[in-house]
Amino acid sequence: MERFSRDHQWIRVDGDLGTVGITDYAQSQLGDVVSVELPKAGHRAAAGETVAGVESVKAASDVFTPVAGEVVEVNDELAGQPALVNTDAEGKASFFKIRLAKAVELGSVMDRTAYQAFIKDGA
Repeated sequence: MERFSRDHQWIRVDGDLGTVGITDYAQSQLGDVVSVELPKAGHRAAAGETVAGVESVKAASDVFTPVAGEVVEVNDELAGQPALVNTDAEGKASFFKIRLAKAVELGSVMDRTAYQAFIKDGA
């Protein structure tokens, strides 16, 4: 299952584990990404909490978790290759994996069709 937040994060869920990153739309707004700040494994976060950061030539931006849970893994490859965000934001450039505390929270994030309408309407 794939979902999207109003803050332009995506989450791909398999069982009770979600992989989180920023959307293609978000990275296109940021421009060339020059650094990424990742959370630490073991960090417990509430839905909507800032858990990571991304800096580009244009701006710095927070990365929020769309659901509550515990960060169980981070994508260390991004630290050395932050430009992956520009080339594969919704694939290899995931930021972290989170064990969901409450799967019911997935109901508060959009499917791809709703997200596309959201950004088309001027997100």
